[in-house]
Amino acid sequence: MFLPAGLHTATAEHRNLNALARAGADMFEVGLAHSDAFLDGPVIQSAYHTALRRGHVLNRALRTVEHAASLRPTVLMTYWDPVASHDPERFAHQFADAGAAGIMVVDLPDHAAGTWQRTAAKAGLTAPRLAPRTATDQELGAIQQTASGWLYAPAATTPTGYRGPLDLAALAAAIQRVRATVPLPIVAGIGISTPALAAAVAPLVDAVVIGTPVVRALQQSPDSARATVAAFADALRMPQH
Repeated sequence: MFLPAGLHTATAEHRNLNALARAGADMFEVGLAHSDAFLDGPVIQSAYHTALRRGHVLNRALRTVEHAASLRPTVLMTYWDPVASHDPERFAHQFADAGAAGIMVVDLPDHAAGTWQRTAAKAGLTAPRLAPRTATDQELGAIQQTASGWLYAPAATTPTGYRGPLDLAALAAAIQRVRATVPLPIVAGIGISTPALAAAVAPLVDAVVIGTPVVRALQQSPDSARATVAAFADALRMPQH
């Protein structure tokens, strides 16, 4: 499951992480706050703006990853600008030292992809990449060459937070095309807004990421986030027919 670093105080954040792990989160994706999160919808953008107002964004994210990684495998989710501005090699080693298993740069520029993968590998990190539905076979091949760990396949072709229906047939076809090109596990997220949708998407992929429903709960009533995660975890663990 996804949550942004710095949404709450460190004490509250650690308490939330503990509760979400107990509720059934198998892994954590920790988002580094960014002022221009153009691939994200209003809920996550709002959470990022809260974190930015708190300041010390990078240090808070390192501490969040450190605690999350003590509970479950943890990946940092970030935009490229913070990586580039903090020096990619130093950035990678800082999060590796904090316990991250990988760093996914959602808007990784093609010209920087190869160098970034090697930089992450030197720090002992995987470098998952986004596999857009619109990517051509040639583009998927290039993504494969500069990705490690897994690929992130959006379930909806929208920013995060989409709450409408999913075209499962189109998603299945897209996943099949990616699998034929890229021999990496595939993780789906974006638009998986209900436990029922999570259960429907799960047979198509290797893992499902839940983001906006959990972030919304953390913003409105942090105690309710545990029930939200538990509902999704229960749906994903039900036998699929």
